[in-house]
Amino acid sequence: MAGRINDEDVKSVRDAVPIDAVASEYLQLRPAGGGNLKGLCPFHDEKSPSFQVSPSKGLYHCFGCQEGGDTLSFVMKMEHLSFSEAVERLAAQAGITLRYEQGGYSPGRQQGERTRLVEAHKAAARFYADQLASPEAEVGRRFLHERGFDQEAAEHFGVGYAPGGWDHLVRFLRGRGFTDHELLTSGIAQDGKRGPIDRFRGRLIWPIRDITGEVVGFGARKLRDDDNGPKYLNTPETPIYRKSQVLYGIDLAKRDIAKGNQAVVVEGYTDVMACHLAGVTTAIATCGTAFGGEHVKILRRLLMDSSSSHSAGEVVFTFDGDAAGQKAALRAFEDDQKFAARTSIAISPGGMDPCELRIADGDDAVRKLVEARSPLFEFAIRSVVRQHNLDTAEGRSAALDFAAPIVAQIKDPAIRHEYAVRLSGLVGIPDERFVVRRIGQLARWGRGRQQGSGAGPGLQAPPSRHAPPGGGRHPSQAPHGSQEPSGSAPGGRQGGGPPLNLRSPAFLEERELLKIALQFPEQVSPAFDAFGEDEFTAPPYAVVRRAIGEAGGASAADDAYLERVSQAAPDDSVKTLIRELAVEPLTLPRRRQAEVDVYAGRRLVQVRLAAVERHIRQLESTARRDEAQNGNTHAAEIRQELWALEQYRTALKERGVEALYS
Repeated sequence: MAGRINDEDVKSVRDAVPIDAVASEYLQLRPAGGGNLKGLCPFHDEKSPSFQVSPSKGLYHCFGCQEGGDTLSFVMKMEHLSFSEAVERLAAQAGITLRYEQGGYSPGRQQGERTRLVEAHKAAARFYADQLASPEAEVGRRFLHERGFDQEAAEHFGVGYAPGGWDHLVRFLRGRGFTDHELLTSGIAQDGKRGPIDRFRGRLIWPIRDITGEVVGFGARKLRDDDNGPKYLNTPETPIYRKSQVLYGIDLAKRDIAKGNQAVVVEGYTDVMACHLAGVTTAIATCGTAFGGEHVKILRRLLMDSSSSHSAGEVVFTFDGDAAGQKAALRAFEDDQKFAARTSIAISPGGMDPCELRIADGDDAVRKLVEARSPLFEFAIRSVVRQHNLDTAEGRSAALDFAAPIVAQIKDPAIRHEYAVRLSGLVGIPDERFVVRRIGQLARWGRGRQQGSGAGPGLQAPPSRHAPPGGGRHPSQAPHGSQEPSGSAPGGRQGGGPPLNLRSPAFLEERELLKIALQFPEQVSPAFDAFGEDEFTAPPYAVVRRAIGEAGGASAADDAYLERVSQAAPDDSVKTLIRELAVEPLTLPRRRQAEVDVYAGRRLVQVRLAAVERHIRQLESTARRDEAQNGNTHAAEIRQELWALEQYRTALKERGVEALYS
């Protein structure tokens, strides 16, 4: 195939870029035991982290939606890239020069579209940044200086300047090999009467980067009175830029957001700059659109915003104190229930935004603005109450009608009760119990509607029966009497193969042994390779055992071991199960992770012991039938075999793993 990347180079890229380093660009990862990491899945909404990463295996797997694979597949799915584009992107990060089957070392036009568009934006960002030093850009430098930003600040945020001519950037990028089609598709250029022209002219430019730091768009601020365009002009929607999925400054803020468990949402590019320079390095902003559901998802992953998290995160919204700012704050409150984190609001005195506040009162004032935040639902309640005439009975009744549903949405029952009492005082209704009862009823109705529809804030999908400890309820903790639905897939996954009743202790032992055989093969070889498929009573586990055997067994484990096992799987459902087992942490307590060898020996013994006892029961039943039907002639041979198995069972119980090698 023309332009095919050399296989050795693909392997070099896989080996050079760790899966945990790539995944942590998009979500916060925390220890999950056994050397694995966990976080909120980037591929589906969830309340508790079921996304597992195994750095030692180079794999990831979500026990909720069943997405999984290696570093390349993660980048492909996250960024909607082709295989070659994902390899090219990671190769660029790792400094690896790729060889192509036809065409030598230079990818040229063989690169995928997304890679080319990203490269065009990268070159454009450099061009704009260089232009900021030009004489024409004096008006832009003055704009920055008046807002307290020096040259170092401009360089830190990549601020640049777009010249006032029609096609300065177009000619620059053409000279670097980009086609007119690529320039138009990227949004950097637009159609003119005689071909593509620069989209941004005579404006100050901010590069908009995705969470990994790649430039995917630009924001442009007008500087001259004769510019008839809008105050701010952004890149249009393109294959790599979706304004509903981008947060300005997220590339700079993501690590501090994850570390401090707090994100500060401001309104503009200069506000982000002002906050970061003042020490509030968790500030981010939307790009020409209201804060919405897709932005919530980005922050939830960075905050590890799960209902089971022990350390609650916080999202602080800052808005101007004017009517438009208050309206924006109330819109933000509509997204409050999508967070498990606390949501707060910070409104500066005099209605100044963070940039203006920094100019007027310095860096300390910006920090104090965030420190003086208040709960967003309190702001929402007070804003609604203020809209009514509380001097009349009708006004007080209307205020209660509008404010009570807001209080009813508060997740914490204790806080909800406190604000119900507070609302009665704000509105001026002396009967607190009446207000508390009414809000309690609204809260129950809200939960009932959510449960009735099977969706909505606060609901969580049933945990996967394949869910690992810490990523949902362990199979052994399933409710008493629960059963796997007939014909359902393992763990409820779609198209996942035969059903498993994971409440069975035998199945749990078999699962643990297979996990060790895939994750720590040196701890169970060569004994594991002597185990037959019939020693695994769960049919899917027997198939996995067969795949391990066809891959050469645990004794032949090397760097390509997991890949060989996966290739030996008969279908995708077994491949998914193999990936699960290769990523899922052992049930060994975290404080005893160093005892894997002891744990492995016990699992070997338990699975073999269960197989021996099954065989003993079968032979006992056969012997009794023969004795009843044919006398003792044939039964004696069976009894002799039984005696040998019983001796082996005793040895397993008394000597443990040593008996496997005798």
